[in-house]
Amino acid sequence: MATTSSGTGFDLATFRRALEEGDTDTLISQFADDADIETVDRRTPPSMPTVIHGRDSIEYYMRQVYSMDTDHEILQCVMEGDHAAYTERCTYPDGLTVMSMTMLDLTDGRITHQSTVQAWDEEAPDTPRVVDFATTDARVEFDHGHTEAVRLAGQFLNRMTLEPGWRWSEHRGAEAGTDLCMRTHTCLGMEGTLAFRTADGEEQRVGPGQVAFIPPGHDAWVEGDEPAVIVEWSMDR
Repeated sequence: MATTSSGTGFDLATFRRALEEGDTDTLISQFADDADIETVDRRTPPSMPTVIHGRDSIEYYMRQVYSMDTDHEILQCVMEGDHAAYTERCTYPDGLTVMSMTMLDLTDGRITHQSTVQAWDEEAPDTPRVVDFATTDARVEFDHGHTEAVRLAGQFLNRMTLEPGWRWSEHRGAEAGTDLCMRTHTCLGMEGTLAFRTADGEEQRVGPGQVAFIPPGHDAWVEGDEPAVIVEWSMDR
């Protein structure tokens, strides 16, 4: 099977090189405007996959992934017709290894759908390590807030600071291309209050010292005049 281009006009060799070198501009340019990325792993099983919709949201996701000091290695890469597939090994500074298998659906030289199944080391490394959100290079700014990300002992931790007036449906919904947030969150409230409402109408609040699990299909907003600071963690990239 060819590993360069196909009748779709998609250049797999360029895409592979961008994946391994962390060339986010080239990676993002390979996706169609209304593309989807769907990820399945232990935390988000097939019944509740993580879904990222639209190139703007994919760009935000890609820049977060490649802001980390991570080695990306493509082990196998194939293409046939309007489909491509690859296996990838990612190694983080703390020794965590993530293996993934990805299928790409292609139309007119662009990715329209990406499906990824991934797994990672279950045991945390033995070497002690301390990280500081304040010094991480993985900081992303957005309307009414910002995030800072670190990886520690096999987990990805993300500190979100959300300003008063922030609401997911208002400030992120258009970019995501969905009415509700379709990502899963397991988080700890540090400051302020974050409220959320699920698709079935259940509404709850997360305050300082409270831990919450928020399933996909929800809206969320900052309640009150104080910024909400939330730390969320996961094992995925």
